[in-house]
Amino acid sequence: MAFNIDDIKSLIRDNKIQWRGHMLARMQQRGITLNDVLKCILNGEIIEYYPTDNPYPSCLIAGFTDKKMLHVVCAVGKDNIWMITSYYPDKEEWTDDFRKRRG
Repeated sequence: MAFNIDDIKSLIRDNKIQWRGHMLARMQQRGITLNDVLKCILNGEIIEYYPTDNPYPSCLIAGFTDKKMLHVVCAVGKDNIWMITSYYPDKEEWTDDFRKRRG
């Protein structure tokens, strides 16, 4: 894989973050803060890779906020992390630790 969680954390620490308008709107609807997303990434792990996503390969990160488990989808390209979406995973779709899809 072209990037790993340490690469993503480094981009976060260097403030090389591109927030997409769609993501910010969905975060507001879901009650997710910028701090929640950053905390998820900084203490989380990559649970899925999407190497063929365009324009940049992306991944799904699972990590805890102060409240509960959060999932963040982000892409890495042009020396930035591109925030795509975030959501609280559904127990119906994910295993009990929210790291593997059911079925």
